Amino acid sequence: MGMKTKIALGAVVGIVVIGAVSANAGDSDTGSAGKGAAASADRQPGGAKDAGAGAGADAGEGKEKAEKAKEKASQAEQFKAFVEENGTAQEKEAVSHVTKVQGAGEQNDILDTADVYTDFTGGILGEGTGPAKLIASAFADWKQSENGLVTVYDADGELLGNGQF
Repeated sequence: MGMKTKIALGAVVGIVVIGAVSANAGDSDTGSAGKGAAASADRQPGGAKDAGAGAGADAGEGKEKAEKAKEKASQAEQFKAFVEENGTAQEKEAVSHVTKVQGAGEQNDILDTADVYTDFTGGILGEGTGPAKLIASAFADWKQSENGLVTVYDADGELLGNGQF
């Protein structure tokens, strides 16, 4: 084997190892053992879910349904609900114009980015630049990151503002 071939092979192996390590780095709290055990109890007839039928089980099921409904809500709906509970009157007014939120689901604290789309018009010279700062501030209250950037856009996809979260 030539020297160039050895270097190329070493680089490929290094990239594969780095990729495998980075892919497994975020799996510390989402192990498959708990998911598989819960799924197998659901699939078995007369399994663990049926064994605990009582008043406590009904309360647990109601809580599970509420959590699943919260998870099914879009990121924009979750953001609006947070601001409705915790925001100021000005933030509530600004966030009422939010139509879509992307990138708020998973974060890695390395370079987190989120996009917030609104129904404002006119771009950076339009009416939405002031509320965009309030939206970015409210977003920073909702999500925290070591190195996050939220960008707020108008209805045409033009930049209104951004902020760190």
